[in-house]
Amino acid sequence: MVEPVLPRYLTTAEVADYLRLKPRKVYDLVRQGQIPCTRATGKLLFPRHAIDLWLMNHLEGDQSSATEPLEVMAGSQDPLLDWAMRESGCGLASLCLGSGDGIQRLLAGKAMVVGAHLLDGAGRYNVPSELGLGGMRDLVVVHWARRTQGLMLAPGNPLCLEGLGDLARPGLRIGRRPEGAGAHRLLDWLLERQGIEMERLDMVEHPATSEDDLALAVAQGRADVGLGVEAAARRQGLHFLPLHQESFDLLLRRRSYFSDALQRLFAFARGERLRDQAESLGGYEVSRIGTIRFNA
Repeated sequence: MVEPVLPRYLTTAEVADYLRLKPRKVYDLVRQGQIPCTRATGKLLFPRHAIDLWLMNHLEGDQSSATEPLEVMAGSQDPLLDWAMRESGCGLASLCLGSGDGIQRLLAGKAMVVGAHLLDGAGRYNVPSELGLGGMRDLVVVHWARRTQGLMLAPGNPLCLEGLGDLARPGLRIGRRPEGAGAHRLLDWLLERQGIEMERLDMVEHPATSEDDLALAVAQGRADVGLGVEAAARRQGLHFLPLHQESFDLLLRRRSYFSDALQRLFAFARGERLRDQAESLGGYEVSRIGTIRFNA
C-alpha cells in the first residue's frame, strides 16, 4: 500500500490524525504555545517539517542538548542575515568569525546557531559528515539562501580583471578570509578546478573576518581583489564579477529550533520585507528560506 503524501502545511484535523491525538488536544497545545503553528486568514496551519522537529525534540531519553547554548549567532557573516536579525528583534548576539570557527562553537555549546557555506570536494554544501558533525544526533540544518559569490574589485575594474585565472597575475594583492572560512574553501576549490595553486597567489597578510570587512579592504585599496558575496560588494560600491552559486545554511541543535529567538527570526524570514531586502541587496535567491535540509 502506498503511503499518502502529506502536504507541506497540515490542518488541525490532519495534524491531529498525524499525531494520533484528538483535535481538542491539538487546540489545547496551541493555546499553551507548545506546538508550532501559524495562522492564515484565521485558520490554524501546522508546518509539517516543524511538527516532525517538535516530535523529535520530545523523544524520551534524548538528553544530548538539555542545556540551552548561549543565544549567539556564530559562523559565517551574511549581510541579509545581519539585517534580518536586527529587524526581527530576535535578540541573538553576533560573533561571526567564519564557518569553521562557528562549528567549533556549536560543538562546545558556545553558540546557538551557526551560519555556514562549507563546500566539500564533490561540490556539496554543508554535509554534516564532512563538517565533523556526523556524530551530532540532534543536528538540524535550515536553509537560509542561495548566494552569488564572485570577485570584488575596485569601482570600474581599473585592473581589467576578467576572471579567476587573472588572480595569478604578478603583483596582484588578493584579500583573503581565514582558512576555516567558507569563502577560503571555495577559493581553493575554484582554483583547483582551473589548475592554479593557491601558493602562487600574492595574499595580503591579515585575513578579513567577514564579507563586509573583505569588501571594505578592496574599497580602501588595501587589497586589489577578493572573493566574496555580491551583496557585500554592492554595499561598498564595488565592481563585481559573478563566479559561483552557493548554499548558505543555518546549523543548530534541534532543541534550539524552538527557542523564542530563532522562532522570531524564522517567522520574520517568511515575510515580504525580507524578500524585498534580498532583492535590494542583490545576489540572493530566497524561495526556499526556512526549509529543513537535514534533521538528524
